[in-house]
Amino acid sequence: MRSDTTAAPNGIERVQTGVRMEKRLVKVLRAVAELRDLALGELLEKLVHDAFAGRPAFEESALPSIRALMRIYGMDPGSRAGAPSGSRRGWQRAETGRSDRLQRAGSRGRSR
Repeated sequence: MRSDTTAAPNGIERVQTGVRMEKRLVKVLRAVAELRDLALGELLEKLVHDAFAGRPAFEESALPSIRALMRIYGMDPGSRAGAPSGSRRGWQRAETGRSDRLQRAGSRGRSR
């Protein structure tokens, strides 16, 4: 049986995931990863870690190159066309709802 997880020497366990993304965006991400000598997964991990920490994912000097790559692959750098629908408020609402459900489930488990 094939395992979908790998453990690195530093104890970090990674899993294989299948995510759907806009094709041109994946091409841009692959190009950015190649320029930084990273695997696509490593770049995505960095982007997510930076986003969760509230840090910019790229230095200001890298943005013109990224915008150029977006144009090369047929994307409008100023547009969110192709981005998932919904607003940030929608994400917050979904997260709050999930948090409330988890909190209620946790309190039921403790009362037994």
